[in-house]
Amino acid sequence: MRSFVLCVLGLILGLWPVLSVALPANQPTPGFTRVAIETSAGTITVAVDQKRAPRTSANFLTYVDDGRFDGVTFYRAARLKSDPHYGLIQGGIDTDARRSLPPIPHEPTSRTGILHRDATLSMARPNRPNSAMGNFFITIGATPNMDARGDYIGYAAFGHVVGGMDVVRKILSVPTCCGSGPMRGQMIVKPIRILRARRLDGAPKPTRGVKPWLIGLNKRTAK
Repeated sequence: MRSFVLCVLGLILGLWPVLSVALPANQPTPGFTRVAIETSAGTITVAVDQKRAPRTSANFLTYVDDGRFDGVTFYRAARLKSDPHYGLIQGGIDTDARRSLPPIPHEPTSRTGILHRDATLSMARPNRPNSAMGNFFITIGATPNMDARGDYIGYAAFGHVVGGMDVVRKILSVPTCCGSGPMRGQMIVKPIRILRARRLDGAPKPTRGVKPWLIGLNKRTAK
């Protein structure tokens, strides 16, 4: 009997790391804030991990609360050559400097413990540290090559999709072309519009001041 109890205890302890990082369901979960990304292809709901990736999550939520993602696109669909059902989609402000906030400090997966598995939300960045701003990607299938290891800093994963992975897969499958370097052939021919991104949990905390991308928008809309 004693050996059985020890065996069960050992099994529980062995599973504890897995249980402690279980993905949140699509409902309010302590430590996570859900965001609905409403696109022309459907709605994707993500949960950002404010406890383990506080700086990256706060940055993303500021873009959401300010409306900086409203009207931008998913512009990249990178499919694996070995199996085009897997890969990643990328969206955000692209090169629109009017919508950008200052770059944020990098939170590597080796520190946060949030690995690039299926349905992971992570920050895109130029090929240098502490440079991520307003572009993000969602994985379809595990992409461990994006996790930090040794001197490689990887990418800052900070959440997961909790609803709408069918929409993510739909975007991955759209026609692509063009691009250069590592993005060659991966730019979406007709980018998928992000109509609006909004919090589902907690009150928005927008920044103060002028929103440059909105200047003249009302006049253009009225015409």
